[in-house]
Amino acid sequence: MVDVDREPEPLPGLMPTKKQQLLSTAMKRTSEWIFSEEIPSDITVQVGEATFSLHKIPLVSKCGYIRKLVSEAKDADLSLLELPELPGGAEAFELAAKFCYGINFEINTGNVALLRCAAGHLEMTEDYAAGNLVARAEDYLGGAALATLPGAISVLRRAQGLLPASEGVVGRCVDAVACMACSQEAAELLGPAGGEEGLLAPPAGVVEWWAEELTALGVEVFRRVVVGMRARGFPEHALGPALMLYAQKSLRGLEMHGKGGRKRMEGKEEHEKRVVLETVVSLLPRGRNAMSVSFLSMLLRAATQLETTVACRLDLERRVASQLGRAVLDDLLIPSSSSFAGDTAFDLDAVQRILVGYLDDGGSDGGDVEQVGALMEAYLAEIASDPNLGVARFAGFAEVIPEQARTTEDGMYRAIDIYLKAH
Repeated sequence: MVDVDREPEPLPGLMPTKKQQLLSTAMKRTSEWIFSEEIPSDITVQVGEATFSLHKIPLVSKCGYIRKLVSEAKDADLSLLELPELPGGAEAFELAAKFCYGINFEINTGNVALLRCAAGHLEMTEDYAAGNLVARAEDYLGGAALATLPGAISVLRRAQGLLPASEGVVGRCVDAVACMACSQEAAELLGPAGGEEGLLAPPAGVVEWWAEELTALGVEVFRRVVVGMRARGFPEHALGPALMLYAQKSLRGLEMHGKGGRKRMEGKEEHEKRVVLETVVSLLPRGRNAMSVSFLSMLLRAATQLETTVACRLDLERRVASQLGRAVLDDLLIPSSSSFAGDTAFDLDAVQRILVGYLDDGGSDGGDVEQVGALMEAYLAEIASDPNLGVARFAGFAEVIPEQARTTEDGMYRAIDIYLKAH
C-alpha cells in the first residue's frame, strides 16, 4: 500500500548509472531483505540506462502491460524486459515497482504526475488489482493536489515535462489553476464586506506569488493557462503583471532596455525566445492603457532583435501608438533590425509608423497632441547626428509631425541645427 507518511524506499536490484549514483540506506535495507529471503531475481527490466533486477510475480500481479509482455513472449523463460517508452523513465519505473512490491512511499505533488503517467502506461488498473496505482494516483490528484492553487501549479510544472503522455493531467491542471486563480482574484477584489460596497482596486502584488510560479511553465502550457483564465473572466488588469513577469524572465539575455546593439545567440535559443515573445504579444490585454508604454517598447525592441513576424511587430507598434501621449524619448529609441552598414542606428520607420498610427486614431484632436509633438521633435534631434540619416528621410519624418502639435518652432529648429552640423 502507499503510505503518505513514510519516506520512500528505493527498489532492490537497481544497477547504478551516472544518473543513479546515490543509494540510500533505505535501498540497502530493502535489498538485504529481498536476498535474506533467498528469492533470486528472475527478470531484469531495462528502462533507459537503468537496469532493475526484480521478480515477475509482483510485477505481473499489478501491471497489465508487463503481464501481457510476459505471457506473449516466445521465450517461456523471459529474463530481460525493455521499457524504452515508459513516461518518466527510470524514476517513474522505480516508484511503480515499489508499489508492486508493497514498499511504502509518499505520493505528493512532485511525483503524482509521474506516477499517473507511468501507471497508465503499465496498465496498473483495477482490472488487475484492487486499489491499484492508477486509482491511488487519481485519488491524490482529485482529493489533494488539484484542490489548492499551489498544488495544481506544482503538479502542472512537473507534468509539462511528460507531454504528450501527461496531456490528461496537464489539461486538468490548467482547468484547476484557471478556476482557482479566478476565485482567488474575486475574493481579493471583494474585500471583507463581500458585497459591492467592499469592491476595491486590486492591491499591488495580488498575483505575484502565483505569477512567479507560472514563469517555470513552458510557453505553450503558459498560454493555455492564460487562455483558460481569460475564458473564466479573470480581470485583464491582473493578467498584465503576470505576462510582464513571464516575458521578463523568459527573454533574459536580450538587449531590451537602452541603446545597445543586437546580441548574437544560438539559433535554437533565438527560435525559443521568438516563440515566447510572439505568444506573449498574442496574449496581451486589448484595452487602451492595459500595459505600460515602457513594457510595450521593451517588447518591440525584443521583436526587432529576434525578427519576429511582421504582424507581431505591427501589433506592438499599434499598441504604442494608442498610448503615445504617455511615452518618453527612451521608449522610441528602438535599435534598427537591419544588418547593413549604411542603415541608421535606430528604427526611424517604426517610429514614423507609430506616429502615423497615433494621428490616424484621432491623436491630432486629443489633449496630448502638443506633448506628442514635443516628443517627436526630441526624437528627431536625438537621431539627427546619425551619419547614415539622409536628408530625404529626415525631412520626411519632420513633415509627418502636424503643425498643431508645435506650440513653438524651437524643437524643430534645434533638430535641424544638429542635423546640419553633423552632415
